[in-house]
Amino acid sequence: MLAPGPEGLPAPDYGRDTLADLLPAVGRALGVAEFAAASPHLPVPEARRICLVLVDGMGDLALRSRSGHAPTMRRWRADGLHRPLTAGFPTTTATSMGLLGTGLTPGGHGLVGYEVLDPDRDVLLNELQWDAAVDPRRWQPRTTLFQRIAAAGVDVVRVAPPHFDGSGLTEAALRGGRFVGTPDRLEARVDAAVSAVRSAPHQLTYLYWGKLDSTGHGEGVDSTAWVAELERVDEALAALARRLPRGTLLVVTADHGMVDVAPSQRVDLALEPELSLGVRHAGGEPRAVQLYTEAGAAPEVAAAWRARFGASAEVVLRSEAVAAGWFGPVEERVAGRIGDVLAVMREPLAVVNSARMRPATLRLVGQHGALSDLERLVPLFCVPC
Repeated sequence: MLAPGPEGLPAPDYGRDTLADLLPAVGRALGVAEFAAASPHLPVPEARRICLVLVDGMGDLALRSRSGHAPTMRRWRADGLHRPLTAGFPTTTATSMGLLGTGLTPGGHGLVGYEVLDPDRDVLLNELQWDAAVDPRRWQPRTTLFQRIAAAGVDVVRVAPPHFDGSGLTEAALRGGRFVGTPDRLEARVDAAVSAVRSAPHQLTYLYWGKLDSTGHGEGVDSTAWVAELERVDEALAALARRLPRGTLLVVTADHGMVDVAPSQRVDLALEPELSLGVRHAGGEPRAVQLYTEAGAAPEVAAAWRARFGASAEVVLRSEAVAAGWFGPVEERVAGRIGDVLAVMREPLAVVNSARMRPATLRLVGQHGALSDLERLVPLFCVPC
């Protein structure tokens, strides 16, 4: 269930079926004592070995609508091995990795968007690319779930691109266990995951694949390129399920879905300067903008954005977004990272800024960050091997 937010927008039901609930349920399934009562509503079967795969950008509704191109996952769905999960808010990778890796709400882990304010320096921090001036372990100081599961004696291995090792986002949200970097080929990632699972009798392997997301951004979810990549993902998951040791549980999920936005549906802040009056920084995502305003200007900024977007976007003050539960309980250290005003798109719109964004970024088709079902619903498959 989802609680209604402002004007009926769904607020993630943290503590139920969200990405924050998944790894605690995995810890319970592995027999880790501290998770014995965790996520009781999320049925993850017991196993001594679990392989958790996260496919970036694989929304549940897009997957279902293209199930003919993903016969393995279609069969798992038909066999009752599927249920939907919800991402948090905003529906973006950094926030979702925080949910997955810590089990905390965005207001607890502090990774509250793609570009958010670093209040100490009054500059935007890109939480994917990071900034050497920001210590990720201070930005997100809580012990991660990988660390807690590893401390209980489970062999934890993370399989991802080599440059993820030690990156800001990894250190903030996904630190713990051993890291194995592989070439950017799905077959290599599967090989490494199988080797990792086989390496210990009590084992958790996490595998990340990002090309479906990048294809969706570049070509769109409705493109033939996205469908072709989905087919490759489905084939790789079938191979992984065949090769994992008997008794292993394969868990497959995603961090968010995506919406295609036509060029004519993009609002360019560089061409509408009135939208920047009273705004120090415009961050967040193109579909979930976070505006950091001059002192006392938030009500006027919100009024200007409401007048511009009307029913096409939900424009709220920070206090309203927090009260609606979009970020879950918000810690004091995190509050200043959230925009003074938030504009969440209801329609297939995006907000860009040609004065500061690279041309390649301006051309992106697939977008996410808002609270539509296409963006917030992700699949969960639990497949005994």
